[in-house]
Amino acid sequence: MQIFMAKITTNFLFFSPPNQSYGKKFASYKPSTLPIIVSSKSHSSCTINPISASISKTLVCKTKNYNAEIGRFCEVGNLEKAMEVLYSSEKSKIDTKTYCSILQLCADLKSLEDGKKVHSIICESGIVIDDGVLGSKLVFMFVTCGDLKEGRRVFNKIDNGKVFIWNLLMHEYSKTGNFKESLYLFKKMQSLGIAADSYTFSCVLKCLAVVGNSRRVKDAHKLFDELSDRDVVSWNCMISGYIANGVAEKGLEVFKEMLNLGFNVDLATMVTVLSGCANCGALMFGRAVHAFALKACFSKEISFNNTLLDMYSKCGDLDGAIRVFEKMGERSVVSWTSMIAGYAREGVFDGAIRLFRGMVREGIEPDVYAITSILHACACDGLLEIGKDVHDYIKENDMQSSLYVSNALMDMYAKCGSMADAESVFNQMPVKDIVSWNTMIGALDLFVAMLQNFEPDGVTMACILPACASLAALERGREIHGYILRHGISADRNVANAIVDMYVKCGVLVLARSLFDMIPAKDLISWTIMIAGYGMHGFGCDAIATFNDMRQAGIEPDEVSFISVLYACSHSGLVDEGWRFFNMMRYECNIEPKLEHYACMVDLLSRTGNLSEAYRFIEMMPVAPDATIWGSLLCGCRIHHEVKLAEKVAEHVFELEPDNTGYYVLLANVYAEAEKWEEVKKLREKISRRGLKKNPGCSWIEIKGKVNIFVAGGSSHPHAKKIESLLKRLRLEMKREGYFPKTRYALINADEMEKEVALCGHSEKLAMAFGILNLPAGQTIRVTKNLRVCGDCHEMAKFMSKTARREIVLRDSNRFHHFKDGRCSCRGFW
Repeated sequence: MQIFMAKITTNFLFFSPPNQSYGKKFASYKPSTLPIIVSSKSHSSCTINPISASISKTLVCKTKNYNAEIGRFCEVGNLEKAMEVLYSSEKSKIDTKTYCSILQLCADLKSLEDGKKVHSIICESGIVIDDGVLGSKLVFMFVTCGDLKEGRRVFNKIDNGKVFIWNLLMHEYSKTGNFKESLYLFKKMQSLGIAADSYTFSCVLKCLAVVGNSRRVKDAHKLFDELSDRDVVSWNCMISGYIANGVAEKGLEVFKEMLNLGFNVDLATMVTVLSGCANCGALMFGRAVHAFALKACFSKEISFNNTLLDMYSKCGDLDGAIRVFEKMGERSVVSWTSMIAGYAREGVFDGAIRLFRGMVREGIEPDVYAITSILHACACDGLLEIGKDVHDYIKENDMQSSLYVSNALMDMYAKCGSMADAESVFNQMPVKDIVSWNTMIGALDLFVAMLQNFEPDGVTMACILPACASLAALERGREIHGYILRHGISADRNVANAIVDMYVKCGVLVLARSLFDMIPAKDLISWTIMIAGYGMHGFGCDAIATFNDMRQAGIEPDEVSFISVLYACSHSGLVDEGWRFFNMMRYECNIEPKLEHYACMVDLLSRTGNLSEAYRFIEMMPVAPDATIWGSLLCGCRIHHEVKLAEKVAEHVFELEPDNTGYYVLLANVYAEAEKWEEVKKLREKISRRGLKKNPGCSWIEIKGKVNIFVAGGSSHPHAKKIESLLKRLRLEMKREGYFPKTRYALINADEMEKEVALCGHSEKLAMAFGILNLPAGQTIRVTKNLRVCGDCHEMAKFMSKTARREIVLRDSNRFHHFKDGRCSCRGFW
């Protein structure tokens, strides 16, 4: 027998508050001297006096009331208190309903952290979650709180026949752009015999509209026929599904069936059907729908009228579109844009311009579509001056950041014969897509064709050559150089400088130097071009020698010359020389450093691993650093894998340029190379929330006058299978020689094999492989990339140059890389 002395008074029994140590259950009593005698052997031999029994009964009641207490807190939305009670409770007594209530509250408040704690408690308590109720609630909580991956993991473990949870996951995958996974779930759902509803159908059709698969639309139609609760929403989805997948005629047939079965239509039906008529040119059917809509009183709806006039316009009935436009009581920017596009489409360019001016007069702000439509009209009619006026409007209203607008501007200038303006727009674009490059390449082709019909002067040639330089279009540049020689324009020093610059930027440095030496009277621009050329090719010592030759020739450097020589020091790792030129500029030449000079010094220190010194240098600058300067240090942090400093630097960068996607991607790369995948995920979600887009990687190679463009992961090129086969063979050879892929450059959270596949799809690899397959033996392979080359591609290029016995010249966004016999000219400073 064990004797415990407890001081007991039943009138003063109370429990510790739940926010005390979780899991401890104790009572506090008013002093008394009544003994409680408890047997230590068995329950049968235990003697408990009446007071002890009363306490035990109270404790049991309290345990039973935890469910009710948590439920009350959940009802009033007090998650903090509900969690406190849950922690302090006896977990075995908590029922499924209570867990569901608290998980629902976590979902309502988007508290993923608390939801994970509840999930952990459920697992630790040994509760089986393969039933439909608790498992579904866990999936719902995770998905609602934004953790789709964990939600799917739980979903895969449960037996769930509820269509609601399938719809939830399908909808969430479609929201994140993973339409194929959404459709996969739909197919699995069908195979398990789970009956779909109208919400399932709506989600499936939206996914099919994006994925674009007419066979799957037919499958969806079979499901639609099986639906017992078809309503106007499901009918609209079926119609739009066909229209979005290029079978508008079938969508119109579904609309007829809908009417024949007596279903009511709504505004969305009318708008969708008119869009279908526009897509397939069904003018007569569109007119019939117009008449039907008038009787159904839809004619006062602005969205209906906008779609109606767009239908008439796209079906070639411009007069019909004009009538609708003139009768509209209210006009939006969409109304005006549709009419402008209609005029331009029919070749009535003066009408489009007149309408655009009227739109501006009435205070309607043109959107991107209106601007691109009017620029197209100017391009087609050769209206350069009006196009320049539109360009001025674009600048005044800060619309030049739009990729579509910039591409349309380039196209307009090129077709109006103003290559200098086209090249200027191209160079100022912060982000370029494949359309941008194709537009500029097309502009060059157009200009070369125009040489047959007119004789440009030296000024024109000096303007067109920089476009060849920007694109590294060597063959086009050579053609233009030949034209210049034949027409005796090469004596013009501006033209001579432009020729040297073109060859420098096309990677033919030896020829550029020869032509530079032939210039009889070199000016400051001539020397600066050559200094910069040596710098971007990684020949820092030659750049310094040329700088010294310039001074000996009696030409004093300006601020641009110092930028060029500092850049050369940076890309060759010449720290001491860089400091010497920086001090020379300040104290010998009395040139006050500008942000560009400071940026070069930060870049030099960062590339060479002097990150702390670079940070102190920035802090001591007499002028406020811009995002470029902080960005140089951030790039250095990536090169030298300094995660902590990168996070600190990124704060400054994001404060200065919160909408520059490149810096977010750069920090994500720092995290990815350190395998901090959660941080990568957060950054990518931030990019997505802000509506930012990553500049897609693309590379190109010119062969026989044709420019071949490759995008990362692209497989649409006619030689795609041969390229893939060559890269796989090269990869195997590299492994046999002891080289293994640097999978940290894949920048994805996947297994090693998936990372290798991702690396093989980098655009510069595709372009280099294409060059090996299609250029004669011994000919230099010249590839240009719009972004910085990754480390794995850099190693692959070195291996290619050795194995294929080819010289490979790769120009990325930072510099040139000359690969020969397994070595690179950059010597690691890139």
